[in-house]
Amino acid sequence: MNSQRNNRRSFLQRALGLSAGLVAAPSLFADEATRLGPDSGSARPILELARSGSGNAHNIPVTAPDVADLPFTVDNGTKVFHLIAEPVKQSILPNKTLDLWGFNGSAPGPTIQVQQGDHVRVIFDNHLPEPTSVHWHGFEDQVRYDGQPGISQQPVRPGGRFVYEFHIYQSGTFFYHSHMSMQQMIGMLGGFIMHPAAPYQPAVDHDFLIHLQEYAVLPSSTIPNSMSMEYNWLVLNGKAGPAITPMIVPLGSRVRIRLVNLGMDHHPMHLHGHTFYITGTEGGRIPETAWWPGNTVLVGVAQSRDIEFVANNPGDWMLHCHLPHHNMNQMSSTVGRMTRTGAMAGMSSGVDMNTSMGMLEGTPPVPMGDDYGPSLGRGMGVASTSDMATTNGPLSEHAMHNAMSGMQMNPGEIAANANSVPNFPQDAYMEGSMMNMDAMVATPANAGLLPGWSAQMQGMMTLLRVLPQPDYDRMMQSIRNYKSDDKSKPNHSMPGMQMPGMDMKGGSR
Repeated sequence: MNSQRNNRRSFLQRALGLSAGLVAAPSLFADEATRLGPDSGSARPILELARSGSGNAHNIPVTAPDVADLPFTVDNGTKVFHLIAEPVKQSILPNKTLDLWGFNGSAPGPTIQVQQGDHVRVIFDNHLPEPTSVHWHGFEDQVRYDGQPGISQQPVRPGGRFVYEFHIYQSGTFFYHSHMSMQQMIGMLGGFIMHPAAPYQPAVDHDFLIHLQEYAVLPSSTIPNSMSMEYNWLVLNGKAGPAITPMIVPLGSRVRIRLVNLGMDHHPMHLHGHTFYITGTEGGRIPETAWWPGNTVLVGVAQSRDIEFVANNPGDWMLHCHLPHHNMNQMSSTVGRMTRTGAMAGMSSGVDMNTSMGMLEGTPPVPMGDDYGPSLGRGMGVASTSDMATTNGPLSEHAMHNAMSGMQMNPGEIAANANSVPNFPQDAYMEGSMMNMDAMVATPANAGLLPGWSAQMQGMMTLLRVLPQPDYDRMMQSIRNYKSDDKSKPNHSMPGMQMPGMDMKGGSR
């Protein structure tokens, strides 16, 4: 046994030594290891950029956009949290609310933040109509608090309570979730952040948490199909683009983004405009010698990934899953006739989405049958044929107005000969002015974005807004004023709002 441990230790030392050697070999990676810092006029090593930042040696609270923290009380030195599993109505987009199961009124549930060395008690109440439990993903603690029903504890019955106790000696990005598989697929997830006793170095100025989830929702339904293998609503922190609140940071600040995935799909998360280092997993902090640069990180199911970078490139930068179907919302092969009408053949005048959503004239009817959805790879799983009852004709003006209010196609957006071009029309036309929702999702956090930005933010997509310090200060003050005026309800509309002193690209005038 000792020899096995020594061999394993030697292997790890050699592996870490190799990683350190690669990082320390600029002659081998001269092209890859340098980039121009904004306005610097000279090349700067990536690792130097990764190390730079405020350098302040303290932990800062993690912010999960659109998700609250779970408050706690202190009982004789123990931090006490009350966690409630319950049905929730989650607004994922204007005019789109899903019936989910979550915690304390939201899906994902509120974030729990503790400090390494804390003693923590979680009083868990089950307000669901069936048994459940809470698994604490990645925790190394007593098995009786692991939350595996039938193994470490009896399931918590409806109306029941279970008390979990932990001594926090790990640190990193962890999460909690139901250990009933179907319950996981309808929202039962939350973040659990263990801040280190000795702050990580280099210190960050901004620390964000993003949950990756997906739902399969048939047309005219609000209930996810938890048995599906394909998904048409992709959400970050319980919101679908463009309703996701962006991350806003000042130019030059060091940023950490914690990505947590609990669903059926892996997600290659891509950040525009910056090179980051992967600094942590669901197992905790990665030694610096093993950090790896990139701009896309694959976050597998049941994994978390921490990425860190210096926001040294001003602008509005997308963070999104790079699976193409995850950059769209409400995809369904049998949702009804496609979003085209005969009037689109000429496109000399705009086609109002409130008027019609029928097929092109002369286009064959949508094929139906048990094998239709699976054959396209976009079926909605078991009972997918239940959507056959939905209309294949034009929607009524009233129904269209409720579903697509404010969305229209601009004149000239579709070529006059579009119908003669192979691959047009696509099954779902999701990236155009017809999906413009700017006014419906307008808040101070979105001020200054280019007109029509929301039409290109459908799906698992959000923004990292890197602003010069004066613009950042103005925007944050505007957000504070907005909240103090009790206008911070999700998707509150503020048409035409623009930040003073900012052009439409978010930079200084």
